[in-house]
Amino acid sequence: MSEEPEEDFAAMFEASFQVKRLGKGDAIEGSIVAIGPETALVDVGGKGEAVIDVDELKNPEGELEFAVGDRIEATVVSTAGGLKLSRKLLAAAASNRQLEDAFRSGLPVEGKVEREIKGGYEVRVGRSRAFCPGSQIDLRGAEAVDHVGSVYPFRIIEYREGGASIVLSRRALLEEERQAEAAAVRQSVVPGAVLTGRVASVREFGAFVDLGAGVQGLLHVSEMSWARVASPSEVVSPGEEITVKVLGVDEEKGRISLGLKQLSDDPWLKAGEVYAVGRLRPGRVTRVAEFGAFVELEPGIEGLAHASTFAPSAAGGWSSRVTPGMTGTFEILSVDLEQKRIGVALQGEGSAPTAGAARTGIVPGARLTGKVERLEKFGVFVFLAPGRTGLIPVNETGVAREADLARAFPVGGEVEVIVLEVDPSGRRIRLSAKAVAEAREAEEVREWKERQAPSSEGFGSLADKLREALKK
Repeated sequence: MSEEPEEDFAAMFEASFQVKRLGKGDAIEGSIVAIGPETALVDVGGKGEAVIDVDELKNPEGELEFAVGDRIEATVVSTAGGLKLSRKLLAAAASNRQLEDAFRSGLPVEGKVEREIKGGYEVRVGRSRAFCPGSQIDLRGAEAVDHVGSVYPFRIIEYREGGASIVLSRRALLEEERQAEAAAVRQSVVPGAVLTGRVASVREFGAFVDLGAGVQGLLHVSEMSWARVASPSEVVSPGEEITVKVLGVDEEKGRISLGLKQLSDDPWLKAGEVYAVGRLRPGRVTRVAEFGAFVELEPGIEGLAHASTFAPSAAGGWSSRVTPGMTGTFEILSVDLEQKRIGVALQGEGSAPTAGAARTGIVPGARLTGKVERLEKFGVFVFLAPGRTGLIPVNETGVAREADLARAFPVGGEVEVIVLEVDPSGRRIRLSAKAVAEAREAEEVREWKERQAPSSEGFGSLADKLREALKK
């Protein structure tokens, strides 16, 4: 019993002596005995304990990789007031042997950028001088900064001649960090998610938005606004911070589709309440195509004024009178909410917003004057009013089959017709020019008869008066 305390004291003395012999840069292995908010205690043997920052026990995602009882390998970075460990090799604690070990194990080392030299930078790592190529000091595309005087973690990518030639890379560590951050960002990039990003670049087809850690998505020009966007630069600019909605993620191709307009209400949801057939609405021509003109009725809602709704013209055609930017009053001809299509027709100046104003007078039996729009084998199309074109079948033209129809009905010329038939929608209108000629002939006969009747009566009265006078 008397010998046991002496043996314990000897062991403790030997252990304390061993702990004291540890110096900066020494590699050590120990077990974690406690983990606090900022530091952890490590049993390094012989009842000695050291401290290590908790951040050094975390992975790039910020999660603890170790628990109480786990063994770790570290380097002594300070002995003042106790042992302090680090899993990263600090500049002041790096010997050639440790640098070689760091090279073989991939352990980061800390270095101070001392000066810029040809092709890169000279970096002090412990007692050694190393070289970091200019392409390895930062990430590709990073803004140019003055690195001289900065202390960074590096990875040794080349170690030769016993430490006489050491090549470092900071970019390798930054890329690993970015990959870890990108993996965390991608977990939040799911269809329907609303995220904040920064516009990385603007192209003619849209804009690329950085969602964080270099993860970029495409905001196509068609997804920027419910209204038509002529150029993406009208909506966003490089460096601008915007909020977007994730529309789709293609894992195989690594593509992320984003939307901006989805964060506001679709104006088509209320279009059925605002736009009804026959109503007149103000509009602005946004572009002109061969088949008609697109008209913005409100931001996000466009209608099409088909070429057939414009009055024909022999000189220059309808498109010569319709230009982008012009405004006017347009009648709603058709509404297809499912296909998001609205047909419109430009009305004349001074049109009042009265429902069905353009259809007034186009009824069976009405005698109207229109303009020849075009000729077909089966008849002549006549423009009667905006959005109202009727057809004169060949047998109603009053022209013999062997005669030249184009000569009798020149395009752009005026023609008088009688409405024979109108379907309930008012879109199919059957006309007759022959009926006009027949009506004109009938009218002439009637007028002749009216002229003849008074003359006969006057002549008879005079004869009677002469006869009576002779008798007397």
